[in-house]
Amino acid sequence: MGYLHVYTGDGKGKTTAAFGLLLRAHYAGWPVYVGQFVKDMAYHETRVVQDLKNITIEQLGQGCFIERAPEAEDIARATQGMRHCAEIMASGAYRLVVLDELTIALCYKLIDPEMVVEALTKRHPDVEVVITGRYAPQWLIDRADVVTEMREVKHYYATQGLEARDGIER
Repeated sequence: MGYLHVYTGDGKGKTTAAFGLLLRAHYAGWPVYVGQFVKDMAYHETRVVQDLKNITIEQLGQGCFIERAPEAEDIARATQGMRHCAEIMASGAYRLVVLDELTIALCYKLIDPEMVVEALTKRHPDVEVVITGRYAPQWLIDRADVVTEMREVKHYYATQGLEARDGIER
């Protein structure tokens, strides 16, 4: 079975690490799928699909709700997104599947953990999965083959807030 990677922690670099693995997979000839659970805008990394074939990126949520309570639509979109990702992982059409910010969706109870466990268990044996985001639950860490925790030591955005971190001008 393909490996399960978890990139978690409060430091920067979880999605960046996943995209590094994505590039390696691409150049090995693997088709790659990225499902982004909390993001709803075209961050710079999503532009990789303009230049590289065999990479699909879909944004499955309705955006960042960290500064507001999740709404019913957040739950519905995340649940539907997880169903979609489960089908993709089971099909074997992609050798690498990145579930970006899935741990945030789990932390905010947008997705039933059993759904994730079932999707991971029923994935095609050749599918490698990367799950990113803060607050990875212990059951996911225990299930993973590779766990990397990014720890913030110092960051230039620490005093500037989410808008600066996400490149949002107000």
